[in-house]
Amino acid sequence: MSGLDFASVWEAIADAIPDADALLCGDVRRSWREYDERAARLAAALAKRGLPLRANVGLALYNGPEYSEAQFACFKQRLTPFNVNHRYTAAELRSLLSDADAEALFFDASLTPAIAGIRAALPGLHTWIQVGGATTPDWALDYEAWLADHDPAPRIPRSGEDLWMLFTGGTTGRPKGVMWPHASMIETMQATYAGLRLEVPRTIEEAVACARSIHASGRATRQLAAAPLMHGTSGIAALTTHTTGGAVLTLPERSFSGDALFASVERHRATHLTIVGDAFARPMLEALDAAAARGEPWDLSSIFLVLSSGVMWSAPIKRALLSYNPRMRLMDSLGSSEGVGFAAKLETDAGTTTTARFRLGPNTKVIDDEGREVEPGSERTGRLALGGPLPLGYYKDPIKSEETWPTIGGRRYSIPGDYATVEADGTIVLLGRGSACINSGGEKIHGEEVEEALKLDPAVADCLVVGVPDPRWGQVVTAVVELAETSVEDDALIAGVKAKLAAYKAPKHVVRVPRIQRQANGKPDYRWATATAREILGR
Repeated sequence: MSGLDFASVWEAIADAIPDADALLCGDVRRSWREYDERAARLAAALAKRGLPLRANVGLALYNGPEYSEAQFACFKQRLTPFNVNHRYTAAELRSLLSDADAEALFFDASLTPAIAGIRAALPGLHTWIQVGGATTPDWALDYEAWLADHDPAPRIPRSGEDLWMLFTGGTTGRPKGVMWPHASMIETMQATYAGLRLEVPRTIEEAVACARSIHASGRATRQLAAAPLMHGTSGIAALTTHTTGGAVLTLPERSFSGDALFASVERHRATHLTIVGDAFARPMLEALDAAAARGEPWDLSSIFLVLSSGVMWSAPIKRALLSYNPRMRLMDSLGSSEGVGFAAKLETDAGTTTTARFRLGPNTKVIDDEGREVEPGSERTGRLALGGPLPLGYYKDPIKSEETWPTIGGRRYSIPGDYATVEADGTIVLLGRGSACINSGGEKIHGEEVEEALKLDPAVADCLVVGVPDPRWGQVVTAVVELAETSVEDDALIAGVKAKLAAYKAPKHVVRVPRIQRQANGKPDYRWATATAREILGR
């Protein structure tokens, strides 16, 4: 473990390149000097609230400079920031904040009514900081005024064992807080530094030298976080961007727009985009198509890399995106809150794009349910197991932590539950999360594999595949589909799947909906899909 912590690294970078951009959002531009000073003022304000070492501080914020500033302030004061989904209901917010033992919360003004209704149920949460809004309730602190009222906090000694906590989306139960030591997270940045032809820094001096080298060579990242910073894809990438001395760009709009994204790309010359699969890539493509049709194409020349993680990114969408900028590189990364770098694929050729097929990371294996490594070409199925820089575990859940991070053969692995097969050439085919597995007549079917096959049909705009109860089969495969071409017959959709997969994997039912519902971070909402399918089918 390197022993580095984010705050100390970023402070040194701010001293080294004070005038370089650190945060951009619409008309707001913060230099590294300003970023460091504002975070230091917030750190001083937090210190006066009496928060103990490693106290947990929630960030219920939309994308914007405030998210990064509040996080940096927590790091400075050795507090533990954690993500809070701003789309949660009041009951969900209360449950998460209680489970997290939150002592302070930065929240967007739009959440004030919900927050007001749950405050009494959270006696341990004593500091409430509202971001934005025309007025601030008397029980909360106004972000900008609070910041301005404090001088910058002095810099203090810190540790690589200080924590950053990432709460999972809760797709398979209550959200769980994954505890990442700063030093472990910095170690996961190996691939990024290698791409820059540099070694992961192990000292402050090395980190500063890397940042200076990157800027001097014109390789500084300008990451446009299209996906929410509360989601690991953009959140982890933003940590990496700032650790290398780059700038994090966000959109001021509250709902995603392809046109707004590309307007920001042009204005700020974004070099990297972070998205979450087709949920973002499809509206991006629609915006590009529409702009081209009206003879006003967007300028994508600054984009070097598009990074996606956490959900399916289909080959047809990738091909179409590359047609607008063949110089772009598409990084389809297979990761999770519980581990970074399971597998990935870097694609630059529109003619060879694939879906759900990856190269294993250097610390990853596929292990079957008996704990044996799956041999390439054996057609056996196993779970992805990552050994390398890992989190400590789940917050306050040692039993689940031991299940997810078991020790096998003397080595600790992260095994969140993603199933895959290993091809003869060493590539893996991702089948999906075991917890979402459909058991139909004893056959185990991974919904994501069926979704992949359905999305190859141009008539399908989006889809989710779930299991619904059946008296004969136990469960039957059911496709909930949003169609781009409504004239297509259900039988044709099912036949298309059968042409690509074993017949037993094909949907028995097709449920048509106007729009597929997904979570705020773009991940599938299988609970919604299952409930919708059961209601429409009368199951």
